Amino acid sequence: MGVALFLVIKQEAKKKEVFQAAKIFFIQLFFNILWSYFFFGLSNPRLAFLEIIALILSIIATMIAFARVDKLAMKLLIPYLLWVLFAAFLNYTIWQLN
Repeated sequence: MGVALFLVIKQEAKKKEVFQAAKIFFIQLFFNILWSYFFFGLSNPRLAFLEIIALILSIIATMIAFARVDKLAMKLLIPYLLWVLFAAFLNYTIWQLN
């Protein structure tokens, strides 16, 4: 995630796209932190699952924004998206079992 953000931020020729991409990146980072709070802090897997859907959508939005600036940066987020999809599956399973 950090390397991908660095690749985007260093693109000086596309200032408007860089600012938009960085803004979306930090929104998805907020959703990432929020999921941890809902799942672990509040021990609420239902609320965490609803939030992780928002996280997945924000990661996809980040990938789209990064692709407009640097294709490699977008590709570096693929493992992150896959990990969050797996976490969503686990989150859903835990919610259903409780």
